[in-house]
Amino acid sequence: MLVTRAEVEDFLFEEAALLDAWRLDDWLELFAEGACYRVPPAGSPDEVDPATTLFYVADDYFRLTERVKRLNKPTAHVEFPKSRCRHLVSNVRIVSSTEDGLRVTSNYVTYRTKGGRTETYLGHHIYDLCLVHGLLRIRNKTSFLDTDNLNEQGKVSIIV
Repeated sequence: MLVTRAEVEDFLFEEAALLDAWRLDDWLELFAEGACYRVPPAGSPDEVDPATTLFYVADDYFRLTERVKRLNKPTAHVEFPKSRCRHLVSNVRIVSSTEDGLRVTSNYVTYRTKGGRTETYLGHHIYDLCLVHGLLRIRNKTSFLDTDNLNEQGKVSIIV
């Protein structure tokens, strides 16, 4: 698959901007049909397996769609009113490429402010990207929290 790192960076920067603006329906469009989104427990190694470990988030495409619907509703009390977020993306690397897609890693820091409190989430993402009708799309995304625990943050109601 012929895609440059700059094109991948632009794609990931756009994803971050959509999340910051709470444009979750547009963010969902970045995922290919049948995609998965996962957030394993804080401090998990990259090899963690959702078949043997309870993840904070382990959404197939249907569940991800339902998550977006819920977060968009005023009845999603944990995010109503919406948090103010900033997703920073760095160290984008294409670690492998095939005709079918790319394996990409990036580091992130997400700041979430709500109720007079600012929380910091830091970690790294592993993406499997593909082309759908000539556009980059997410086939799989795993967001690793590079902390020992979530004691300070208390929850992962936002999409990291």
